[in-house]
Amino acid sequence: MKGKIKKISGPVVVANLKASMYEIVKVGEERLFGEVIKIVGNDAVIQVYEDTTGLQVGEPVEATGKPLSVELGPGILKGIYDGLERPLSKIEEISGSIFIKRGIEVPSLDREKKWEFKKTIKKKHVHVGDILGYVQETPHIKHYVLSPYEGELTDLKSGEYTVDDVIGEVKVDGKKKELKLAQYWPVRKPRPFKEKYFSDLPLVTGMRIIDSFFPIAKGGTVAIPGPFGSGKTVTQQSLAKYSDADIVVYIGCGERGNEMTEVLTEFPHLKDPKTGGPLMDRTVLIANTSNMPVAAREASIYVGVTIAEYFRDMGYNVALMADSTSRWAEALREISGRLEEMPGEEGYPAYLAKKIAEFYERAGRVKTLNDREGSVTIIGAVSPPGGDLSEPVSQNTLRVVKAFLALDASLAQRRHFPAINWLKSYSLYQEVIYQYYDKEVDPEFSKNAKLAMELLQKEAELLEIVQLVGTDALPEREQFILIVTRMIREDFLQQNAFDEIDAYTPLRKQALMLKAILTFYHRGLELLEEKTAKELYELPVVEEIARMKYMSEEEIEKLIEKIKVIA
Repeated sequence: MKGKIKKISGPVVVANLKASMYEIVKVGEERLFGEVIKIVGNDAVIQVYEDTTGLQVGEPVEATGKPLSVELGPGILKGIYDGLERPLSKIEEISGSIFIKRGIEVPSLDREKKWEFKKTIKKKHVHVGDILGYVQETPHIKHYVLSPYEGELTDLKSGEYTVDDVIGEVKVDGKKKELKLAQYWPVRKPRPFKEKYFSDLPLVTGMRIIDSFFPIAKGGTVAIPGPFGSGKTVTQQSLAKYSDADIVVYIGCGERGNEMTEVLTEFPHLKDPKTGGPLMDRTVLIANTSNMPVAAREASIYVGVTIAEYFRDMGYNVALMADSTSRWAEALREISGRLEEMPGEEGYPAYLAKKIAEFYERAGRVKTLNDREGSVTIIGAVSPPGGDLSEPVSQNTLRVVKAFLALDASLAQRRHFPAINWLKSYSLYQEVIYQYYDKEVDPEFSKNAKLAMELLQKEAELLEIVQLVGTDALPEREQFILIVTRMIREDFLQQNAFDEIDAYTPLRKQALMLKAILTFYHRGLELLEEKTAKELYELPVVEEIARMKYMSEEEIEKLIEKIKVIA
């Protein structure tokens, strides 16, 4: 169907066009990429994902009959895309410019590269989601080819194919359907699964404050709010690099161009601690910076989560990083304003809470259609203006996520990284993950972690008194508690993301480090009858505790035995 532009308001265009909701349309002489977001009578309201400068009333608009979809197939991994899954390197090659040319159409996947497909399916009748075979996409990741149809498999052969080649056929209701390595999926429609499991397995991150105090579950939802300069991007990059996810999808949604540039230049050179190969071999980057069209930010979140669900359906554990959902919400606010909708709190649309909830609901650990187990863990950064957590995006995110890692500017200013405030953060996965730790890591893990947190809370109370009367006015026991909590903060919680040894700590070592500090606490309480808190702090073992980050597990175990007998 074709029509003409009647009205233009920034990225929103009104055209007399018969179209369906969320249908993709080509706008103007340059055939700009747009999506129908509202229908009023015979008019379609279109959200244009490209710069509309110079667009004029009367220019043609053409409906494509397809919803906004992503192309899913071999070649996605190692890819760097914009918010509409267009490969940025290919765009630069074709347009000869570092800027995205308006109306440019580039296929998401390489059309010329041939992939070695190996057939694995034995049965003749296939269901949607069944694994037909696989392609060895990167040295450590098998890209499983999933059936998009249910029917009788009439033809399927191993061999070398491009993503456009027909690899087989399925007979559906008497009609033949072609099978290819790639398939399309509408981004706003969650991919199906058989069953959603309870989130009771940890996503091990190697970050001590997260794993020990605020654990994340595989298939969980996490928010990382914090003001500018508090370390959101570094925290997310550390999670991407070290968490025990198989695949990482990193969405730079409306962040500053220089921050995204850092990610794009750094990720291809990062070494994967799991495999020893490049981290990019299991990563998909979606770069939609603040100087790109606002409307495309809204799409980038859905593109990223659909790619994550696709790898989940293969049986992989996927970590999705969204940096940041605040910029995404700002895009919703601008589009809502252009549509002249009744604004909600602080100008955000009244349906902001619904949109945020729909996005986070696509996380989960599931039984896939092919009876495998896969998960999507969504970790969203929130950038509240001035660090104000009472603003609508933070509050609506708080209602739906199960883990909240509050970054603190004052901690960042003191060079305490990760700057996660242990008194403001929480995790609703804590109890169930602690049961796993007690069974699989150390029977005393949860008891020690809870005691350490109690001591940190006690420290906050004591510091208020110290500000009034000074440390020396406190009883010896309280002075000793301040010494122990300083050890917890500096020797356990503080971590260097750029140090090869300190950047990642296995769960067993975390348990031993915490045990060493608390063994010193218990032994110190016994010795307080004969020694002062200051004398205990001057013991040589205190220096050894400070060096635990760089010790092996065996060395820490020996240190614990040494602490037990100090006199």
